[in-house]
Amino acid sequence: MNNEIQTGDFYVAGISVRTTNAGGQSMKDIGELWGRFFAENISAKIPGKVSADIYSIYTDYESDHTGLYTTLLGCRVSSVEDLPEGMTGKKIPGGKCMKFTCKGKIPDVIAAQWANIWNDKTLRRSFTSDYEVYNERAQNPADAEVDIFVAVK
Repeated sequence: MNNEIQTGDFYVAGISVRTTNAGGQSMKDIGELWGRFFAENISAKIPGKVSADIYSIYTDYESDHTGLYTTLLGCRVSSVEDLPEGMTGKKIPGGKCMKFTCKGKIPDVIAAQWANIWNDKTLRRSFTSDYEVYNERAQNPADAEVDIFVAVK
């Protein structure tokens, strides 16, 4: 299921990595980022959280999904001022997005949905900030429901 929606600006703070989809590098880098997020209990260290939902942000695109980009894994916050050392904060601009809801086993269902998004020639992506939202519907990794928001023109 997918539909076009309008989103507002918001802030996210957490940890990040610069990566690329080339040669499967992003699967390795983002997998390690998730591992670190849980191993170091990053969520508990994020100041000013407005929600316990976890956001996986894809932003600062060099070009498109084939170039370098930054993945920021964190939570929505009221401000990105005065973050602890080693933490990244970013304002995510609002705008027009396509919302995709995927259901199934994590990370397989997420990877499959992104492959569909990358191959969709009709999707007019803006390559500003795309993101996934992991909330209470994603508690069971064997049968999770995750929303993916892709910025479009």
